[in-house]
Amino acid sequence: MKYQGANNWDGLLDPLDDILRSEIIRYGEFVKAAYTCFDFDPSSTSYATCRFPKDYLLGRSGLPDTGYRVTRQLYATSGCFLPKWAHVGPSWLSRRSSWIGYVAVCTDKEEIARLGRLDVIIAYRGTSTCLEWLENLRATLIHLPSAASCSSQTDPMVECGFWSLFTSSSTAYCSLRDQVRDEVGRILATYKGSDEPFSLTVTGHSLGAALAVLTAYDITETFRDAPMVTVVSFGGPRIGNASFCRRLEELGGKVLRIVNTHDIVTKVPGFVVDQDHPDEAEGVIIPIWLLSKMGWAYADIGRELRLSSRGRTTNVVASHDLNVYLNLVSQLSATCTFNSSAF
Repeated sequence: MKYQGANNWDGLLDPLDDILRSEIIRYGEFVKAAYTCFDFDPSSTSYATCRFPKDYLLGRSGLPDTGYRVTRQLYATSGCFLPKWAHVGPSWLSRRSSWIGYVAVCTDKEEIARLGRLDVIIAYRGTSTCLEWLENLRATLIHLPSAASCSSQTDPMVECGFWSLFTSSSTAYCSLRDQVRDEVGRILATYKGSDEPFSLTVTGHSLGAALAVLTAYDITETFRDAPMVTVVSFGGPRIGNASFCRRLEELGGKVLRIVNTHDIVTKVPGFVVDQDHPDEAEGVIIPIWLLSKMGWAYADIGRELRLSSRGRTTNVVASHDLNVYLNLVSQLSATCTFNSSAF
């Protein structure tokens, strides 16, 4: 369980432990499968859906021998609505619901023995559709429902667009939050009383990284008897304020953020406010009350593994690519140090 963050990865990050490195890459491959399965072709009748049936999803996406079985496909719905004039354009422009990822359970006895636990993975892809891009731009912080009646900026708050994708529903699909709750509840009931240690791992890239953190928060908030919930995120943006980060930590959620120093996505939205020096935001002197009023007072979450693609690429888009992340991680070993930090 130490590789799942039981001790916040102390002693494993600098230098990077070889087993942890292989586990990070393994989870990254599950995220790559989410991209491989997605139909990106807007001219296709199956645009924004999964190209493969659930039972063949991992095998058809290049992961035939993982020891995991996909138990549910997941869809996210945007709460944004395009203006009426936009509906005269292609139908893909206004597609509100799209396939976002999947839930998989480790069923192979040898893999369970290797891991030392029965692991459940929830994997998310990054931004792909027009309305998902619009949601990304809704970057102001909003109160979580449990704090909606409060006006204090010290209550847990999250990015508006990410929360919208997590909680919005359509006539075709219930919200992503409800889909995850339903499946996690079913899995917990199925394996209740199992002799095997149990873990839930939520992983994603870019937008998927943000949804992974929200998923971990909701699972720990909803299922008080849930096993340890761990997030392994790649190239994730900021999600919420310092109170949200503290609340997730109090609930027992563990977050490992893999960050490329040259990836601009990991530096947005908003400004990180130092709680020890609240009048300073990333070197810019900005009054904390103004940042809070604007809804831009963010905080980084979890334990950070910082990589650098300097000398490999200066391309902004390439620096955010999941394959670049996995290549950078794969090049690290117990004899190669890097800059890691904890928040």
